[in-house]
Amino acid sequence: MANYAKGAQVEHAKFGFGTIESHTEERIEIKFDEHGTKKFVTSMAIGSLRKSDRTPPVEKRGSRARKAKVAAPVATA
Repeated sequence: MANYAKGAQVEHAKFGFGTIESHTEERIEIKFDEHGTKKFVTSMAIGSLRKSDRTPPVEKRGSRARKAKVAAPVATA
């Protein structure tokens, strides 16, 4: 069985390119570029993975600043 360390770049037959998030004898967790994080049974997933020599994608950071909502003017009759 191949040894996949955290941070290793892999390519899955169905989900494409991803990064190993965690790995044990029983489970492997991979964060895929276009499909999010997936968890697999290690013994079943190893056959679908290939190591990749690509550079990991840059994580996008979300903005915490939100625009203030402006209340609509109240109509008086």
